[in-house]
Amino acid sequence: MHRVIAIALAGASLLGATSLGGCSSMSWDMFKSAPPTVQVRLESNPPGADATTSLGSGCKTPCSVSVPAPDAPFTVAFALPKYQPASVPVNVIRNPGDFTTPASVTTDPNPVFAELQPAAPPKPVRKLHRPKKPKPAAAAPAAAPAEMAPAAGSPFPDPNAGKR
Repeated sequence: MHRVIAIALAGASLLGATSLGGCSSMSWDMFKSAPPTVQVRLESNPPGADATTSLGSGCKTPCSVSVPAPDAPFTVAFALPKYQPASVPVNVIRNPGDFTTPASVTTDPNPVFAELQPAAPPKPVRKLHRPKKPKPAAAAPAAAPAEMAPAAGSPFPDPNAGKR
């Protein structure tokens, strides 16, 4: 019986060693905090513009987006039909914190605001003025019509007679 208990203890110690060995391969990454995110408010005048950050997230104004805090400034592009597009640069401000306050990340400006200008109306399409081609002239009559010429034996004398 002592042998059975010894074998059981030996088996249990092998199982425990294997499970403890798994703990030794544990990564320290689980203690790292997730990268901070920043909540950015996006507004435009007129509202309803499509706002897209250069970091990839976007929405229709007025709205808020959560973006991972970048190490460098980013931009927000605003677009609305019949208005000129606008782009607003956004600075990232990192406060390292100290013993009494935690580190924080903010953006300037927040809210990000764009005043959209109406697009210029398209220039009217001007048709090229082409001079009209003259219509071909009808063949000129060779002689004056009969009613215009003095008839022979007319009671009215021809005023041009003799001047020709």
